[in-house]
Amino acid sequence: MTRYTSATEEDRAEMLATIGVGAIEELFADIPVSVRLNRPLALGPGHSEQEIYEELRALAARNVSTEDELCFLGAGMYDHYVPALIDSIIQRSEFLTPYTPYQPEISQGGLQAMFEYQTAIAELTGLPISNASVYEGPSAVAAAGYVAKLVNGAGGEGGGRRRFVVSRGVHPHARETLRTLARGYRMEVVEAPLAAGLTELPSLDDEVSAVIVQQPNFLGAVEDLEALARAARDAGALTICSCDPLPLALLKTPGECGVDIAVGEGQTLGNRLDFGGPSFGFFASTQALLRQVPGRIAGEARDLDGKRGFVLTLQTREQHIRREKATSNICTAQALNALSGVIYLSWLGRRGIVELAELMVQRAAYARDRLETLDGVRVLHAQPVVRELALELDTPVQPVIARCREQGVNPGYPLGGDYPEHARGLLVAITEQRTKAHIDRLVEVLGAAIAAQRRELQQVGA
Repeated sequence: MTRYTSATEEDRAEMLATIGVGAIEELFADIPVSVRLNRPLALGPGHSEQEIYEELRALAARNVSTEDELCFLGAGMYDHYVPALIDSIIQRSEFLTPYTPYQPEISQGGLQAMFEYQTAIAELTGLPISNASVYEGPSAVAAAGYVAKLVNGAGGEGGGRRRFVVSRGVHPHARETLRTLARGYRMEVVEAPLAAGLTELPSLDDEVSAVIVQQPNFLGAVEDLEALARAARDAGALTICSCDPLPLALLKTPGECGVDIAVGEGQTLGNRLDFGGPSFGFFASTQALLRQVPGRIAGEARDLDGKRGFVLTLQTREQHIRREKATSNICTAQALNALSGVIYLSWLGRRGIVELAELMVQRAAYARDRLETLDGVRVLHAQPVVRELALELDTPVQPVIARCREQGVNPGYPLGGDYPEHARGLLVAITEQRTKAHIDRLVEVLGAAIAAQRRELQQVGA
């Protein structure tokens, strides 16, 4: 392996001459001037490796992790315990370094891991088909919308249905991702409001291609998924459910509720927060949608001697020479993160995942009961919750969060940025990492912060 060295001016001149260009600027001629950076970058003088290391170390020290403060943040990414077993397996070179398993004869281990992962997701969602993962939760929602468009949209058997009805209870990032992709394939996105914490579907007509909901929803409420799926089915639309995998251990599976496509964020399954990623997304569907599922599916096969083996059965990606017939342009799967997910599920086992979900329900109920007693706090809705509960404060949220963090407690996620109607809303996540003592500490610190903030506002008003 040769050592990397930067190109010299002579190197650049030779390369430009070879391709017949007089200056580097000519390479950007096709980019409109209006979107170019028409000024030099304000870069200072170069530094030594040691100086750069010290600078980066100082920057890293400004970060705070969930091990540095008592954290009740959630909103799609959660502080669950990740067993040491996971790192000990995924850091093996045969898992850590492989690329796409194009040659099954030398990729049996990776392919089997994909197959086992798909089996686990199929069991969790109650649906027969699972792909070998996608990037993350929001893009999985958008990919599911595209499947609905293929099956039930313009040019399909559904007669040109061009509308998605998406619940306001779906993660805001997922809704934005759906809108971005839907614009590309000329689909309309209409939001269904929340009433008392639950999705309130509008009247569905023959223009609706899919109804998209989340279970539990972003405000933590457990939706009546069967009723939502039935309403969609009666209108001839598909039901897409973005679901949290751990609560599925207690709730009816999307498959049992009549959902056509179940997707979601897999971070809670053995993946650390890692400042927001990477993680993986999962995608499961009914048998009828098999040929439209994005990404790739690992399957079991038999060789000429009857021995069991694994192959990539379906590869509906543009990278696999599908070109315009591809159902996605996903050029890789988060296979290593998905492997962490299936190791985590295997570590928990069938009973363990149920016990974990039960523990979260119990602690979330305790937290709700305690927090409701605080002056200046009310619960946003009375629906059943599994891990997350939404509160409404009688004072601005951001100053309260700042006061709590001064005491080493991050009380939750402010809802106002995503839900202006809940400008003083606070979303509190209770994982198995948060003990009864931790919850009591939250109640103590949050109550004191609200009281202090109210006194300050009264003084200002006086």
